[in-house]
Amino acid sequence: MNMVCREITEKDIPASADIIRRAFKTVADEFSLTRENNPTHGAFIKDEKLFEDYRKDIKMFGLFEEEVQIGFAALESKDGEIFYLEKLAVLPEYRHKGGGRALMDFTVDYAREAGGKEISIGIIYENKRLSEWYRKYGFTETGTKIFPHLPFTVCFMKFDLNGLPC
Repeated sequence: MNMVCREITEKDIPASADIIRRAFKTVADEFSLTRENNPTHGAFIKDEKLFEDYRKDIKMFGLFEEEVQIGFAALESKDGEIFYLEKLAVLPEYRHKGGGRALMDFTVDYAREAGGKEISIGIIYENKRLSEWYRKYGFTETGTKIFPHLPFTVCFMKFDLNGLPC
């Protein structure tokens, strides 16, 4: 599989939102997430929300195979040192082929070049498969929190950008 990562442009937003919805749907189904119990989950993202994030200068990246977008990731930083990884998504039919790792490598390189010190994420604590994937990549758990408006526990993890390359 010949995959390439690049920063996306505004014209890529509708396709990116569709990828997020389709990729996050598998998680929504697995954990019984709905618009009612978790309206901000990626499975329910509207194109306009992604356009808003793009206009806020949140960095967005696409994973492409043969010019067809098959993945997405976003990085946001408020202070230039800590970057927040958001909406990492690979279409289900392209999973387990190295695309998620390619997106992570690309975002790690981007954050390092921008002078970042760490990448932080929040994931569904009960999603053990996902937390293990991030651990294998080099993330460490920093804590968990129960938010009354969410139907799951949030697990916070971080990746030290000053450490050795993954």
